[in-house]
Amino acid sequence: MRDKVLDHQFVEHFPDVLKPGVLYVSLEYGSVAHSCCCGCGEEVVTPLTPTDWNITYDGETVTLHPSVGSWTLPCRSHYVIRRGKVIEAPSWTDAEVSAERRRDRKAKARYFGQTDFAARADPLPDQQFKAGNEKASSRKGWWQHLSQWWRRRTR
Repeated sequence: MRDKVLDHQFVEHFPDVLKPGVLYVSLEYGSVAHSCCCGCGEEVVTPLTPTDWNITYDGETVTLHPSVGSWTLPCRSHYVIRRGKVIEAPSWTDAEVSAERRRDRKAKARYFGQTDFAARADPLPDQQFKAGNEKASSRKGWWQHLSQWWRRRTR
């Protein structure tokens, strides 16, 4: 790992270029972004939801849970961000990644009360990146909807 420590910045919007060594936290859009800690320069975005990632802020540092596994990136890096420190984790096999994707789909299906979502098969390896981009673009609309609902509810 190139980055061993991440400073955090609470922001509304992520900058166009993510500065290495900085964990950007957008509570407004329920997301965290950073430049991959291995040094490859790829952007890593983690959604904050009950079925994805969560953060803990202790007043000084941020912990992101669970680990970050960049399985669709060429680097395939895997690490934990705990109290601002980056801890390298063992790489996962393709079988482990597939099993985690199945578990994740089932968790989302249970949480959102869907049944057909959990039954879908893993995308083929050459479709994974495309599927991830489609999810990210549709997620943005979902987050905007959730954010608007939350603002109306808390007024």
